Amino acid sequence: MSDTTTAPALAETIGAALAIAADTASGGNAEDRKEIRAITDAMIRLLAGVPLHSDGQLTVKSLAAESQLKRHKLTHKHTGLKDLFYALVRSQDHRPQIAQDLKEDNDRLRGQMASLREDHRKLKERLATFARVIHVLEVENHQLRQAQPGGVVRAFPERQQ
Repeated sequence: MSDTTTAPALAETIGAALAIAADTASGGNAEDRKEIRAITDAMIRLLAGVPLHSDGQLTVKSLAAESQLKRHKLTHKHTGLKDLFYALVRSQDHRPQIAQDLKEDNDRLRGQMASLREDHRKLKERLATFARVIHVLEVENHQLRQAQPGGVVRAFPERQQ
């Protein structure tokens, strides 16, 4: 069995065993079996990276959403299944495909954002430079007009830089 199918297969086997245990235990009823089956199926889908009803994250919140049960069913009633889920998550050394895709998208978007911020910074510097140039030209133009009202315009000597 490959690493990518170990956790889902293990979840399915343990879920089936728990459903049988719920059948034989005193107080086990059809509702409990139904909840156990729903949680187990949700575990399998999440661990395999193919969620149907949740965001695919490996959390109790997503497990509850995926199993279409209230979260308190996992945190108070079926705590063993919750603990099993977390143990299976920790035992996996890979990330579900949906989480991997989201991470790659996030990394790509962060790179684009950094690039855009750098472009923005450079454009702001250019804008400040152009504003200073325009201001100097306006001052020089004003000085030319003041120095020679109605007369011939003379060029200023070139500036040494």
